[in-house]
Amino acid sequence: MRYISTRGSAPTLDFEGATLAGLAADGGLYVPEAWPTLSRGEIGALAGLSYAETAARIMAPFVGDAIGREELRALCEQAYGRFSHAAVTPLVQLDHRHWLLELFHGPTLAFKDVALQLLGLFFERFLADRHTHLTIVGATSGDTGSAAIDAVAGREKIDIFMLHPAGRVSEVQRRQMTSVLAPNIHNIAIDGSFDDAQALVKRMFAHQSFAGRFSLSAVNSINWARLMAQVVYYFYAAVRLGAPSQEIAFSVPTGNFGDVFAGYVAAKMGLPVKRLIVATNVNDILHRALSAGDYSVGTVTPTAAPSMDIQVSSNFERLLFDLHGRDGAALSQTMRGFEASRTLAIPAAMRGEAATLFASARIDADAMSQAMRWAHERAAQLIDPHSAIGLAAARAADLPAEVPVVTLATAHPAKFGDAVERATGLRAPMPSRLAGLFDRSERYATLPAELEAIEAYVAERAKPNAVPA
Repeated sequence: MRYISTRGSAPTLDFEGATLAGLAADGGLYVPEAWPTLSRGEIGALAGLSYAETAARIMAPFVGDAIGREELRALCEQAYGRFSHAAVTPLVQLDHRHWLLELFHGPTLAFKDVALQLLGLFFERFLADRHTHLTIVGATSGDTGSAAIDAVAGREKIDIFMLHPAGRVSEVQRRQMTSVLAPNIHNIAIDGSFDDAQALVKRMFAHQSFAGRFSLSAVNSINWARLMAQVVYYFYAAVRLGAPSQEIAFSVPTGNFGDVFAGYVAAKMGLPVKRLIVATNVNDILHRALSAGDYSVGTVTPTAAPSMDIQVSSNFERLLFDLHGRDGAALSQTMRGFEASRTLAIPAAMRGEAATLFASARIDADAMSQAMRWAHERAAQLIDPHSAIGLAAARAADLPAEVPVVTLATAHPAKFGDAVERATGLRAPMPSRLAGLFDRSERYATLPAELEAIEAYVAERAKPNAVPA
């Protein structure tokens, strides 16, 4: 499998190269040169398999010759052996047609673990025979940071610098990052939003005089390997609800479009996905883009669902690439215009093409709280604010009655205890994995959202890209 940039001018890479690079040199995102497909028989054969075995089969076409099939299966077993549920991503039934796909049974209690536990192993595997030190730079709206830090803490040949918006993540989310004191972990709170943090990361990759001194890589969903790992749970859930004979709809709470784009990939591979519902909060750029063609940047409004408080959705570029007929030069011109003007009008023909699979919904705070109460009162489930946004969108969706609807439950409710308690009157019990979290020491820097300050901090602490033999 070869990987090309959405902007058309970066070198074509294999899976190993795309994984280590993260972001393409031309500012684009890597995508497979062609979408692999599975037959109905191959999809049906996934029924009854373990999650690790399912993952190895789904990812094998994307990994290609970079990792052998048996080694890939072993890496999957190692990654998912740390999850607290034997099914890894279990389904929970809410009523006759609605289901939750629980993605929060990993070490940091959020869906990011499903991909990042594996990505950490991929990094270690690919670096083993290289005289290279990897410097990971990332931005987090809450959960990516803790999941990435857990995945690479203490690993040789890797330093990670994680930017988060100061005061705009929950206290549990912050402490999960800042209480990891391994010497290769560097947390930075910036005076700004997640969009500011994400823009700084992209500018570091594009700043050649800086990036040339280090081997930079990414753990955000701009890294293809992370998205690839998320494709698996769509197949895992769907075959348990009757695929390939049964169509399935998925409702995905999303801000950066990565989690729902993984569902798009599953559909391109042949999974019978009836609809992908893009569930946003009041920071609704994705809803506006899909429903009205208005992909323009507004002001970020802080909410009780901070991981969705985003106005620039990086992974949307991957969908736009396909909607542009995979014409990298054309998309590059489009994205340059967007980056200059902060606005993009999506033509009706492209919106119509997207609408064959995607729907969208904007869920406000009241609807979010109502969904949390409904889940508790009607199905005895406490759910976090992000999952509640997905559930509210799922229950409002216009879908045939015979289509099961799966809402992706992206975080454990204990990570957002105050919001859950306000909506339901109950406080989600803290899992044993977080025992003592509030007693641990924290370590992080607070810096302005300025490229020079961030680069100086990284340069002072990161190792150069060549490691002596």
